[in-house]
Amino acid sequence: MEQKLEVIYNAQCPVCRFEIDSYQKYATNKALPLGFRDLSTGDLAAYGLTQDQAARRLHVVTPDGVLSGIAAFVALWQEMPRYRWLARIVGLPGVRHVSIGVYDYVLAPALYAMHRRRTARNG
Repeated sequence: MEQKLEVIYNAQCPVCRFEIDSYQKYATNKALPLGFRDLSTGDLAAYGLTQDQAARRLHVVTPDGVLSGIAAFVALWQEMPRYRWLARIVGLPGVRHVSIGVYDYVLAPALYAMHRRRTARNG
């Protein structure tokens, strides 16, 4: 089966790892054409990303290019039957704008700050 999407995520982030591990388990159990890649494994330059850029938010590589943030989540959820309802709700115009604001200005910066602190502590 050909991979349709590749999720690039920060496996060092406990919150990110918990969420993506659940998606990966579901995708594996359902034989969905999804790939999952820890941002620390290999070079991300082919995707136009550095590890630091990838650590700032979720990225999904599609046949048409790289999506990030809420657009990446929606693309991922659309490919998983259990989560399609969530993709539809978050895709609604008002909900999408609020979701983008919360993710871009609250959640992603908070998770990235935690990542930077972990990285500084671990050398």
